[in-house]
Amino acid sequence: MGRPTTKEDLLEAAKNNFDSLFAFIDSMTEQELATPFDFASDIKKKEAHWKRDKNLRDVLIHLYEWHQLQLSWVEANRKGEDKPFLPKPYNWRTISTMNGFFCKKHQSTSLNEAKEMLKQSHKEMLELAEEFSNEELFSKGIYKWVGGSTLGSYFVSNTSSHYDWALKKLKAHRKKCKLEVIG
Repeated sequence: MGRPTTKEDLLEAAKNNFDSLFAFIDSMTEQELATPFDFASDIKKKEAHWKRDKNLRDVLIHLYEWHQLQLSWVEANRKGEDKPFLPKPYNWRTISTMNGFFCKKHQSTSLNEAKEMLKQSHKEMLELAEEFSNEELFSKGIYKWVGGSTLGSYFVSNTSSHYDWALKKLKAHRKKCKLEVIG
């Protein structure tokens, strides 16, 4: 399925990708869970997140914190507050710093807590998406505070697309763990 462009597709993709992510998580071995993420030797993995996340908890917390950004942004703007998506002092060029802050903020959060937090925020994201019509989600110009995009594109980015990103990262970690066992 391509990137969702309807409410129905958004909800289906979010649910399916979340379920796929957690099915993979549930299949992770003790060795995979205990081995710190390390992609330094892969020159293709240049983005900051490959260095930032050191374990499954860090990935789950990243997803959770982005849910929180969207949930609070939508709630505030629906109440008439003019709130940007990214909190000050961050902007789209400094999200790497913000993501690093999220990671540091949760170093004492356990893996089980991170799983439960993400499950709850995922549920809240789907419930929030349900409150909007297809037109409200996928037509431009409906909400001034969304800018030149659509509200639905934020939901897609912070649910199905983000879950897919996380799953790819976990699969890369599994592959690296298997190579280390063989090597």
